[in-house]
Amino acid sequence: MSDNIHIGIIGGSGLYDMPGLTDIARVSVDTPFGSPSGEIVTGTLRGKRVAFLPRHGVGHVFTPSTVPYRANICALKMLGVRFIVAVNACGSLREDYAPGDIVIPDQLIDMTKNERDRTFFDTGLVGHVTMAEPFSPQMNKVLAQAVRAAGGRAHEGGTFVTIEGPRFSTRGESHLFRQWGCSIIGMTTCPEAFLAREAEIAYATMSHVTDYDVWHTSEEAVTVEMVIATFNKNVALARQAVAEAVALIDKSADWPAHHALDGVVMTHPEKIPASVKSRLGPVMGRLFTSAP
Repeated sequence: MSDNIHIGIIGGSGLYDMPGLTDIARVSVDTPFGSPSGEIVTGTLRGKRVAFLPRHGVGHVFTPSTVPYRANICALKMLGVRFIVAVNACGSLREDYAPGDIVIPDQLIDMTKNERDRTFFDTGLVGHVTMAEPFSPQMNKVLAQAVRAAGGRAHEGGTFVTIEGPRFSTRGESHLFRQWGCSIIGMTTCPEAFLAREAEIAYATMSHVTDYDVWHTSEEAVTVEMVIATFNKNVALARQAVAEAVALIDKSADWPAHHALDGVVMTHPEKIPASVKSRLGPVMGRLFTSAP
């Protein structure tokens, strides 16, 4: 299945109501990993076909732990997506990354605890994908340029720590993450970024700072109301930045992320079961084209 849509956007439903989005349609995609978070909204933006996927489902019904991450990434891959612009809210662990700013992180720490289906590799197919740079450096540059073109304040670089949620951090945890040198904190970037890499999709995230988490004792501790209020103020900026990013992405670009599976498989081709090939074909089918 492929609709020749090369650019995917993962974020909240507020992004779909975008000026300039035409040819709008809703697509239901069935994947070997179940259904994605919701229908995928497709359309044309800045002359390019795009697909919007609601990470938490319409009406925000999935917790960070229960988001069907594998189905989401697989569904976008099945539509032909090669680039993903992720949009999320985050807390700042640095004084200079202020609420209202946008961070384009270049590193990632996974502190989630529940089983979130972190990989597409399954029994019968063993592979070890490099994750030294968990975000596509080329996509990071695109997003930073897009945010500035939209009039936002962009910070390039920083370590994003992903916690399990849905609760916010304790003050002790927040201070610990700061001691580690983390820059921002959120609940959904892992395993989304890891799965996108295994699917050979260039992935980067546009993280909107909504608060100072709980470490900043001179500021009010983070609350849901605070997150929603700040993020809603940034919706217009997010829409514009997404549109600018779509305009900047070269659909024919060939980046290292698009070759992430080169040389990673340890399993002998003759030992890969047909059932595994069938299950993983929509995500990493090129691994099996020469296998018997």
